[in-house]
Amino acid sequence: MSTLSTFAIIAAILGLMYLAYKGWSIILIAPLLALVAAIGSGESFINILGNVYLVKAAEYIKNYFPIFLFGAVFAKIMEKGGLAASIANKIVELLGPKRALLAVILGCAVLTYGGLSVFVVAFVMYPFGAILFKRAGMPKRLLPAALWIGIFTFTMVALPGTPQIQNIIPSTYFGTSTWSGIGIGLFATVLYLAIGLGWLGYRSKYLMSKGEGYGNHTEAETEYISAEALPYWGISLIPLVTVIVLNIFINNPFKWSWITWNVSSIWSITFATIVSSVLAVIIGRKKLFASAADKKPNKDGFLKVLNESSISSGTAVFNVASGYAFGCVITSVAGFGIISEMLMKLSANGNPLFSAVLSTSLMGGITGSASSGMTIALSKFGAQWAQMASSAGIPLDVLHRIVAISAIGIDPVPHCGALVTMFAICGLTHKESYFDIIVILLMKFLVPFLCVLFYMLTGIV
Repeated sequence: MSTLSTFAIIAAILGLMYLAYKGWSIILIAPLLALVAAIGSGESFINILGNVYLVKAAEYIKNYFPIFLFGAVFAKIMEKGGLAASIANKIVELLGPKRALLAVILGCAVLTYGGLSVFVVAFVMYPFGAILFKRAGMPKRLLPAALWIGIFTFTMVALPGTPQIQNIIPSTYFGTSTWSGIGIGLFATVLYLAIGLGWLGYRSKYLMSKGEGYGNHTEAETEYISAEALPYWGISLIPLVTVIVLNIFINNPFKWSWITWNVSSIWSITFATIVSSVLAVIIGRKKLFASAADKKPNKDGFLKVLNESSISSGTAVFNVASGYAFGCVITSVAGFGIISEMLMKLSANGNPLFSAVLSTSLMGGITGSASSGMTIALSKFGAQWAQMASSAGIPLDVLHRIVAISAIGIDPVPHCGALVTMFAICGLTHKESYFDIIVILLMKFLVPFLCVLFYMLTGIV
């Protein structure tokens, strides 16, 4: 039965990949394919649906909905208030077309590290990146890979203190903070930047030497928004800086003795985002509250901004929760026992780090989501890893950072929702741009392994 169950698991995963690739909503297909894995394993589909899938989906929403909700509101206010565009405009202005790759990656990095939703950063940075690539004569098909490096790698999981949910989830299992593993995180950041700039720099020179330019793309390219119509870039940075500073102050990751409270990473980030949203409203009030009498009125209206962002946060958290619940069903059926034993054998020497790397990467690939993948891996193995790490004298801060980095090892699989969205934003297809994403995937898959070796050789946390 276990062999048949394993085949049912594989069939369910492949089905999820194929249907998601074809555009089916994961909210619909995840529970249906979870039932395929359950039935193929001889499990009661009613029990699996009611006591595993729905329970786990609700559990995820219960734990992380505040971050999705207030993060989406903050990001939308930054976008509609012109603050995000002001910051992006300044970075592009400083670096210029000759450094198009660096400008796109750093622009994305600043906005992501400042707490904006990764999807909002993609929407904000795409027009600037497209114009820079066009002016530099660089092939547009490389733009999704540049955006991916800037948004979905080092500022999402490696840079200590990043307020993205992928850096928060490990803290809920290990009692660590978003600032865990500073040395390892900085090392990984250097590797991700080297991979992105190195490969894309090589590819752009190679393609341009063959006569390939930006390309003939007929979609309307959004031009820069005039600086005069935006808040001053220096003031626009205040809400982003506030997210970081308040998170440190409330969560107290450095264990300052003069701070007596103990607030979890989830609630420190939530509070920091709420306060920063208020500041963003004040700074961007001219665009947010523009009336119909203005020359360039904001037709959406402030209430619509709040409503749209709130609704989008609900869709986002349900998408991720669906992938998470699907993965929980996969790990609960009999056939996963074989896979589980193989993964835990990697910890036979008492060091759980390599098991954490492979297990988390595998789950991220199955679900097509870094946050879902790491949550499943931590739910299944987190307690064992923590116990083994403590016995081996490995700080939990190390485990936190290694798990976070491993979550993006193979996350841009074809059915990855973020990847499909990225191609849609850029007006490109898998056929046009996926090759460079795959090459980057293969290289960045090695990053968590190199981070483990870095820690083992240097002892730097």
